[in-house]
Amino acid sequence: MAIERRRWLLIGNSRWHWAESLEGEASGTSPSVGLVLRHWHQPSPGVGDHGPLTSGPLTTDLVAWVAVGAVDPAWNLPEPLRFGLEQIPLAGIPLAGDRPGPGGLGAWRREQALDPGASVLVADAGTALSLTRVDGGGQFRGGRLMAGFGLQLRALAAGTAALPAVAIEALAPEPSELGAEPWPVATAAAMVSGVGRGLAAALLAACQELSAAGEPTALWLTGGDGPTLLPWLASSSLPVRHDPDLVLEALVALSSGPGPRGSHRPGFPP
Repeated sequence: MAIERRRWLLIGNSRWHWAESLEGEASGTSPSVGLVLRHWHQPSPGVGDHGPLTSGPLTTDLVAWVAVGAVDPAWNLPEPLRFGLEQIPLAGIPLAGDRPGPGGLGAWRREQALDPGASVLVADAGTALSLTRVDGGGQFRGGRLMAGFGLQLRALAAGTAALPAVAIEALAPEPSELGAEPWPVATAAAMVSGVGRGLAAALLAACQELSAAGEPTALWLTGGDGPTLLPWLASSSLPVRHDPDLVLEALVALSSGPGPRGSHRPGFPP
């Protein structure tokens, strides 16, 4: 019997994120989409690059793909399969300008199974740290953007004469000796501590602000830099639901099942 392979692609600012459903193979079943999925991630190709990343079965098995920015035509991605952000069935999304990705909807749907009526705040820790707020009724309530962990470290090194380059890859999944002390003496450790604690403080303040306004909110953390940020959040005693593939699985859920892509499906608000 032939095995059906399906793939989804999320193109971020610096990484490509893939999900694959392969019928007949045992893997981890996604809690949000009910499919057996495997995930993998890779650096974005350079402008003008093509070949193994976007040729052959990688594109022939695509169900849908989405990108946060412009896409190089040389990547040869099929435009009819591009999932538009306007197809996200989330109430309150503005009709023009920047719109949130599918992560807010995915987190809200997952949270309703745990705590019906709860609001969510999704922290997508990628090149930028993107915050998306969805209230308990499933309505988009805005967001916030700030430079992410790795971007802040690179900016400090590039914008100063004496601060060193610190590779974020060396920090995951634990801060280890870099930044473990509250007030480090070493320069690199002080940079890591300042960025990690600053980002964690911003998330903690956002949740406290919503709680003080009478809207207790569940914090969901996702994105490639999520494992690096997670220990700093844990040290703040802030409860966090961590799902590194939340946005990608929301894309899978929205582009799978009966009906045209982007149409309303059970479990999602119309």
